[in-house]
Amino acid sequence: MKRGTTTAQTLALLRAHESRNVTFMEADGSWPVVWVRARGTSVWDAEGRKYLDLTAAFGVAAAGHANPRVVRAGQRQMATLLHAMGDVHPHPLKARLAQELSSLTFERWSAGTAKGKRQKAKVGCSTGKVIFCNSGFEAVEAALKTAVLATGKRGVIAFEGAYHGLGYGALNVTHREHFRSPFRSQLRAFGQFLPFPEAGETDAAALDALHARLETAFRHDPVGAVLVEPIQARGGIRVPPPGFLTLLRQLCDEHGALLILDEIYTGFGRTGKWFACEHSGVVPDLICLGKALTGGFPLSACVGQAEVMDAAWPASSGEAIHTSTFLGHPVGCAMALENLAEIRRLKLVERSAQVGAWLGRQLSKVQGPKSKVICRARGVGLMQGIELVRPNGSPATTASLGIIKRLLHRGFILLPEGEHANVIGFTPPLTISQRDLQRALTALTGELAALP
Repeated sequence: MKRGTTTAQTLALLRAHESRNVTFMEADGSWPVVWVRARGTSVWDAEGRKYLDLTAAFGVAAAGHANPRVVRAGQRQMATLLHAMGDVHPHPLKARLAQELSSLTFERWSAGTAKGKRQKAKVGCSTGKVIFCNSGFEAVEAALKTAVLATGKRGVIAFEGAYHGLGYGALNVTHREHFRSPFRSQLRAFGQFLPFPEAGETDAAALDALHARLETAFRHDPVGAVLVEPIQARGGIRVPPPGFLTLLRQLCDEHGALLILDEIYTGFGRTGKWFACEHSGVVPDLICLGKALTGGFPLSACVGQAEVMDAAWPASSGEAIHTSTFLGHPVGCAMALENLAEIRRLKLVERSAQVGAWLGRQLSKVQGPKSKVICRARGVGLMQGIELVRPNGSPATTASLGIIKRLLHRGFILLPEGEHANVIGFTPPLTISQRDLQRALTALTGELAALP
């Protein structure tokens, strides 16, 4: 690709040479824009136009796009050791990052338990062990393998609206038919889906009903794991009622199943805590991490309680039974270590809680013409959304997509969430200012008011 290539030229090349099911392109050229540079909360396209990124590129750029310290860490590592040998000859940074993730999860949670602040899932567990992967769905599949090895039970309970990735294992626990139906004939179908309860006026009744459904599922199938997102992101920024994760933890303990939390999107400060499960004080058996781990390099991890991991996985005899060529990539590990240090240094977890609370209050005041759309705000920390519905209660998908496209051409990058694409999501870099968020809210309010 030559320097100075235009948006039209890039899209023409993609039409000619990329599988047509990947990049969505509007016939009138209104979508997408072509990114060529990003820094902090800003993105520039091929024509030099500047945008405010309210997605953090799927939640990845928590410490800002191209965070200078993270970039330098990656550059230094590239010049020293660009690639290692996965599961054969390790490098020091893989060991350091594994220790860091143990410290940030199970060691920290166990220390909190000792002070009476945290529920501990397994008595005596104070450390975590890691399987490194490349993308989020691989971390989920590593967790699913761990569960069946540890429990001997194939069944997995997941939830309606769940998105755990699109690999063949993960598809069994990703709910949306759009992703599953073309491949159903090749799926083993070891997952079953139960309703995901949303916080509201009927919290107690919803949890009671779910409790009964869960008990039935455990009795009728050998369930080895319950897999859940503490907050559904792609499912539409859906927040469950208090007590949901506690209920799952209780039932997993009673029935000998593992509780797997998919915190690929919610992790590393996105919800105002290091991990969303900390809002409930619930400790999982396994936690899947990715996206914001490195700030931009493909690296993910399945972190499990040490005793669970040791019970599941045998010591290596020279040939690992789960591995990959780029396992624990040295550049990704270097960037992850620096990125976690940046999240701490900039106090981004605390910032997410503070700015996110303000954003939630502002979104709750946003309202379109009631004769056209009703706006419903939801979210925690800097994982917020505003759902658009019509007066009859049906999803206002056309209005939502139209607003997102018009805001793009006003310099704001947003994405639709939810099965019906009628939730406008706000998952910006955790470094974003209230001033920039206010600019976006003002533009959003204007678009709502102008709905035809």
